[in-house]
Amino acid sequence: MAKQTMKDPIQLIVGLGNPGGQYHQTRHNAGFDFVDELASRYSGFWKADPKYKAEICSITISGEKIWLMKPMTFMNRSGQSVAPFANFFKIPVAEILVAHDELDIDAGTARLKKGGGHGGHNGLRDIIASLGNNRDFYRLRLGIGHPGHSSEVVNYVLRKAPADEYSSLARAMDCAIDQLPLVISGDWAKAMNKLHSFKLES
Repeated sequence: MAKQTMKDPIQLIVGLGNPGGQYHQTRHNAGFDFVDELASRYSGFWKADPKYKAEICSITISGEKIWLMKPMTFMNRSGQSVAPFANFFKIPVAEILVAHDELDIDAGTARLKKGGGHGGHNGLRDIIASLGNNRDFYRLRLGIGHPGHSSEVVNYVLRKAPADEYSSLARAMDCAIDQLPLVISGDWAKAMNKLHSFKLES
């Protein structure tokens, strides 16, 4: 795992998902849902950008301009949007945060981490490859739980979550958004402490 310096500010937040109405609010689109809520909270407006095969939005958090991105390439080609955008705007890999669904974390839980492998997640796999095998970006892991058997994963992630599960994830996303001023400033230790201690109300 990459060393966590806890000093990196963030310039680009990428939400992973699949485009198209049939994928709206499916478990695999948790990253899209996160950046949509973030844009709404900070009065951002999405605009299609064919050059980067993505929807792009800019918001201001704590006086800093932050880019938001939703790749429109489908999940397993997400790097085709992220790498060219980061290269053009000279955004260091360590100043990118990728929000994605995470099978290995319970629904209603969100975790921040830096670096690491792709864990079988095709969106992360393609981003890592497109960045020249550089894994040194941050991740916001949005827990969706696991169906229990690997053969069930594809159908599980492409289905909409039940209302109570989605509500739990939405509250975890809200907590993550609340920590973004700390993230933007590079105070990762404090942001992680607050997010990782978040508990759903009974």
